[in-house]
Amino acid sequence: MVGVSWLSPGHPLRAPAAGGGPAGGGGPEPFRRAPHKPEKHVPASHTPLVPSRPLKVAIPAIFIEAPVTGLGLDTKGQLEAPPLTKPKLTGWYEKGPSPGENGTALLVGHRDTRTGPAIFLNLNALRRGDKVNVVRADRKTAVFTVDAVKTYTKDKFPDDKVYGETGRPELRLLTCGGRFDEKAGYSANVVVFAHLTSLKKTAA
Repeated sequence: MVGVSWLSPGHPLRAPAAGGGPAGGGGPEPFRRAPHKPEKHVPASHTPLVPSRPLKVAIPAIFIEAPVTGLGLDTKGQLEAPPLTKPKLTGWYEKGPSPGENGTALLVGHRDTRTGPAIFLNLNALRRGDKVNVVRADRKTAVFTVDAVKTYTKDKFPDDKVYGETGRPELRLLTCGGRFDEKAGYSANVVVFAHLTSLKKTAA
């Protein structure tokens, strides 16, 4: 069911369900990751960037490259979702930090919709050390390194851990997970924890 809140009502930022239902038919083909090439040295952190709107997110390990749209909160205080008519679009909570800025930036995407798989279908296949590249409006690409991938049931979602300040630029990628129920939606959320580790200049 579209529009089911991800989080407990007590948190000021509550994301919506990132999937309109299970994919139709027999489901997608078994997922195969891109080969992961670990770097010899990965810095623990990077100097925070100035605010700049994200334009595109790329995750090479799971073959994702998608545009980013800005999202706000609805009248119930829940984070809006990207349009169900655009399942390959991701959304950024634009009232929070931009990716690379000091603080915790938030990107969300659908796992699937009633028309089939969506952009974050394989988000839970990410592993520690994978890269998330966010192209920004200032022609810089913020490169994040994945620290962990967790799945939380909605009644045990750790608001502070997911959204809280860490003292460095961080990124969270969120989508739905767990079991799907036609009335209640998905039972859990997949959360990717990542932090800023390098910066690339985007070609004009």
